Amino acid sequence: MRLSGCHNIEDLRRLAKTRLPRPVFDYIDGAADDEVTKARNTAAFDEVDLVPDVLAGVAEIDTGCTIMGRRSALPLVLSPTALQRVFHWQGERAVARAAEKFGLWFGISSLATVSIEEIAALVSTPKLFQLYVHKDAGLNAAMIERCKASGFDALALTVDTIVSGKRERCQRSGFTTPPRFTPSAVWSYATRPRWALDYMLREKFRLPNLDTHVSEGTGKAVSIAEYFNTMLDTAMDWDTAARIRQDWSGTFCLKGVMSAGDARRAVEIGADAIMVSNHGGRQLDGSRAPFDQLAEIVDAVGGEIEVICDGGVRRGTHVLKALAQGATAASGGRLYLYALAAAGQPGVERALELLKDEIERGMRLMGVTRLDQLNRAMLRRR
Repeated sequence: MRLSGCHNIEDLRRLAKTRLPRPVFDYIDGAADDEVTKARNTAAFDEVDLVPDVLAGVAEIDTGCTIMGRRSALPLVLSPTALQRVFHWQGERAVARAAEKFGLWFGISSLATVSIEEIAALVSTPKLFQLYVHKDAGLNAAMIERCKASGFDALALTVDTIVSGKRERCQRSGFTTPPRFTPSAVWSYATRPRWALDYMLREKFRLPNLDTHVSEGTGKAVSIAEYFNTMLDTAMDWDTAARIRQDWSGTFCLKGVMSAGDARRAVEIGADAIMVSNHGGRQLDGSRAPFDQLAEIVDAVGGEIEVICDGGVRRGTHVLKALAQGATAASGGRLYLYALAAAGQPGVERALELLKDEIERGMRLMGVTRLDQLNRAMLRRR
């Protein structure tokens, strides 16, 4: 399979699988426990059908919208994800450049493999920093100050990682960051020589937003579960979120809200946006899908705070369904991570071109020329 033969996100997933060592692919592709929630995140969109209008005069359409105060060419956010240079040597740089080319918001993780400062200097597109609250208060403060100094447009506090989910694929493969070439996994790495050579011969792996404070940022190999369970602050609560919102003072988002009650609390502490998200099914298996919760949350807080549907998006029609249900935008990580792993920046651009085309075609077939014309009357539950 070649990149030119990829016609949807699933094709890019299959291509990534052929190019990555199994432990690395399973880290991207895997989720918690039985992976029921991960599967539900995408399947939930199939439970609702679109009801199009016709003869609407759709020669000219506008796919743009405003997300967290910045204009976006599509109602799509590239969610922050960790460890991107493990998947392809270009890492966050490739995603940033592709996002700028398509005029989209994108985010980087606290566990990014490229620094806050480099990303800020690299592109002018709207940028989101995803904050994990560490036990080290100095590290938290340093990351916030670095984002301020670098002109990041928004801060997203991730609230659903108090402890790590049980990611059984990673337990079986022994995946760590940075990857360890263990006897049990060495064959998988050896059969992907292009990946192995890129990893070993290009710049040394590091987590530059952490390495001034913790050894795990300088190359010490740990599993993600070990990192979450030992480094992150399990005492984080709503007072913590309110303090971070105050310390940041800019556009503020909570990522990982799944209940209407928590959405209301987000409004009360002055958040500008929430990402309705279950961390891609990687935390609490058996939890609801974001799309399943969307209508209830929009009914509770719609108009008071922006609501972004995060997770499970694989098609342009998934984005349109989320907007028809009342979301400001949709977002996702795997939708571009598969593409990054498959082919670096050209892969991410291929994924975005496919989704852009599907959104545009879907709007025309739905009979809408602007995104604000999408509404619940155009949806029917099976």
